[in-house]
Parts: sequence; structure tokens; C-alpha cells
Amino acid sequence: MTRPAGQHPPRATAQGAAAGVGRRGGGGVGRRALDWLGWVANPAAAGAAFTVLCLGIVTWLPALASVGFALNRWRTDGDARCFTGVFVGWRKYWRPLLPHSVLMTIAAVIAASNLSFLSGRSGPLVLTLFMIHVGLIAAAVTYHLALAVAAGRDPSGSSADWRRTAFRLAFTSVPRGTALLGAAVAAPVFSLVVPAGPLLLGTTVPVLVGLLVADHS
Repeated sequence: MTRPAGQHPPRATAQGAAAGVGRRGGGGVGRRALDWLGWVANPAAAGAAFTVLCLGIVTWLPALASVGFALNRWRTDGDARCFTGVFVGWRKYWRPLLPHSVLMTIAAVIAASNLSFLSGRSGPLVLTLFMIHVGLIAAAVTYHLALAVAAGRDPSGSSADWRRTAFRLAFTSVPRGTALLGAAVAAPVFSLVVPAGPLLLGTTVPVLVGLLVADHS
């Protein structure tokens, strides 16, 4: 009995289908691996740009908002140019946020000096003052992380809008505030397993966590 013209042998057809499934499966795994790699590579690239901008020391807050801008653009628009995206964001944020950044840098130096002074002394009053300083520092870290997230999500907004959003994000929900502070404390520690991890991921991972938290607020 003759096979009609153009009909492939059944075995060849099955082999071709299996090969097609294998190629599709391999491509899916490869895409997923690249997606997971992006969750490390893109924050690290943003962290490298943040480090460059922070060479000015008092520039840390507009630089952190620029990280939020670049990471939010990557998450929402798929723009993976996070290193250059931080510098694009810098042009939007340095004017409105630099004065605040300078004042908070001075406040941080004073707080560190006070903690150093108090740590060498004992007594109930000293302990109370020490814990007050620690609480204020924790609140400041949470608020300024939320401020960077708020500015990064709304680059066309005003400073007043960013501050209102940051206050709501940081202090009107215990789970949100705890998540922000926990990310700010844990990221530099857990990133020690990566070469230069605290430098590249210690600030960008908390911003990324803040963006995810803000999505559900």
C-alpha cells in the first residue's frame, strides 16, 4: 500500500513534534532564567550609579529617588537601562530634594555623634536618650526610603506630594512600615554573599521592596 504524496512518516512527525516541544520548553526556561537574573543585575546596575552619585555625600537622597525612578521604569515599562536610568532620574530630583538631603546629612552626623557620646555612659537617663535616638533613626530611615519610592513612582509630582505619600506609606500601616525598615536593615547584611553586594544592592533592594509594597498600598 502506497503512502499518499506529501505525507510524512508517523515516526518522523512524532520526532518533529517532540523536538518542537523541547525547543519551546528550553526557550521558556531560558527566558525565565534571564528574568530572574534581571532581578539581581538591574538593581546592581542601579546601585553602581547610586554609588557614583553619592560621591558628593550630601547627594544621597536625590540619588536614592533616582534609583526608585529607574527601577520603577524597569518594572512598569520593561526598560532595563537601570544604570543610565538613575542619571536620567537625577536630573528630575536633585533640585527639589538636595536641600532636604543636606539637612538630613547634618542631622545624621549629629545623631551619630550623640550615640557615640551616650554609648560610653550608663544610667537610666542615658539609656532612655539612647533608645530615643535609635527610634528616631529607624523612623528617619523608613521615611526617607518611602520618600525615594514615592518620588520614583511619581516623577512629575511636587515635593509636597512626595512627602505626603511617603508619610502615608511609612507610618499609616504597621506591616508596610515594618517591611520598609526590615528591608533597609536586612539588605546590606544578606547582600554580603555577593561581591560588593552592600555597595550595589544594599540600597537598591530596599527601594525595590518599597516599590512592591507601594503597589499594594
